[in-house]
Amino acid sequence: MPTNHAASLNLLAPIASFFASETTDPRAVARYFADDAVVLDEGHAHRGRAAIAAWHVAVVARYAFSTEPLSAETAGARTTVTAKVSGSFPGSPAHLRFAFTVAGHLITRLEIGS
Repeated sequence: MPTNHAASLNLLAPIASFFASETTDPRAVARYFADDAVVLDEGHAHRGRAAIAAWHVAVVARYAFSTEPLSAETAGARTTVTAKVSGSFPGSPAHLRFAFTVAGHLITRLEIGS
């Protein structure tokens, strides 16, 4: 049975919910973002909940991936999670950085990169 590293990292609620839902309910991921949030991934910006939901559904369908959060660092409103991502993409598995900005109980920005 895999270890749930996300639980042991004490992530803020919207970030923990993002990782918990990202592959089991991809459309639900958008509810953890502010109405005007932006996600930067693979050189594209996705703005607003509808665009974020569409982006995430497409990513899950395209890459059939799993994510294992390994570590997290928080500085102010920004939390950077390093995660092992495995899936149907070149170079899998890869360690990616998920840089979240959170305001209140919602994610306002997410930048995904290596």
